[in-house]
This record gives sequence, structure tokens and C-alpha cells, in this order.
Amino acid sequence: MSSPKRRIETDVMKLIVGNPKAIPVRPFNLLTPSRQEFYVKFPGPADTPYEDGVWKIHVELPDGYPYKSPSIGFVNRIYHPNIDEMSGSVCLDVINQHWTQIYELANIFESFLPQLLAYPNPGDPLNGEAATLMNRDIKQYEAKVRDYVKRYASKEDAEKAEEISDDDDDDEMSSAGSFSDEEHDDAADMEI
Repeated sequence: MSSPKRRIETDVMKLIVGNPKAIPVRPFNLLTPSRQEFYVKFPGPADTPYEDGVWKIHVELPDGYPYKSPSIGFVNRIYHPNIDEMSGSVCLDVINQHWTQIYELANIFESFLPQLLAYPNPGDPLNGEAATLMNRDIKQYEAKVRDYVKRYASKEDAEKAEEISDDDDDDEMSSAGSFSDEEHDDAADMEI
């Protein structure tokens, strides 16, 4: 077994063992020689308006992982300035621009995403409406986040999101420049 494959298996196992709430819902699957993808259930962080939500996160590992960053995307809807509501793409520098091989998959779910949800950055939005509302009226913003949690992020919604994502092959994720445009188009055309 090659070193990158060993690293993938090690990171996935650490993710499963280290955080029982972040469990791949579909075993990671070698779709092509260069990509691996799976889903992770991600609970909203405590003491945030997201705390009662559960999201399904689509994770795709490029063939250059861990030297190239994973692509991640929310499958069920979320209201957040740095997450595109429709595609689920995430604007997070540590994944998109500053990824390094010292990071592991567990870092994304134990640190990076909880920090993003706890401390949104409305100055660098993917969802302009959420950023504007957060800047204008934080209480109204938090109420809208909680409404989205109730409507789209129950445990059952996260499970339904997998069924929807199985039928939807046009989802885009935060790619961090992991794929060339041609590879990204190929990935969008693949059935998940």
C-alpha cells in the first residue's frame, strides 16, 4: 500500500474513532484511481445558533491528499455568511488556501468547521444576504439561522440529504484548487 493511501486510511480512522458524532455515513469508496469520497455527519457547535443542527458534509479527497486539500461541502442547507446556501461550498482559508499536509481530516470537523460556525466572517461572504443581515441585525440573523436549523438540519434532514445528494450530480464543493477546471467538471459529472 502506498503512503498516500495509508495516510487516507489513517485520517479516516482517526476521524471515526476520535469523534463518534462525525462518522462517515457511506464507506469511503475509490471511484477512480485519483479520488475518494464519503459523507460525514457534523453536529452544530454548542453555544451557537447552529447547536441543534446536524449536517451532512460531502468530503472528497484528491489523489494528492494530504498535500492537496480535501474538498468539502454541506449537503443539507445552512444559513451562514461563508457557506453558499445552494451549493454548500465553504469559504475557509485554512482549507482553500493555507492547507498543509500536517492537517488531518479530524482537524476539519473538530476545529475548522466549528470555529467557522462559531465565528462567521461577514467580510468575506459566499452568502451576501447572510453577511448583510449579520452586520445589520445580529439577533435577526441568529433567528434566521435557528429557523434554517429547524427546517433543514435535523438528524432526519441530514439522513434525507444523502438521498437527495445521491440523485444530484451537480453539487459543487469547496475545492481549494485541488482539481484543475477539467477535473472539477469531471467530478461534477460523476454520480455520487
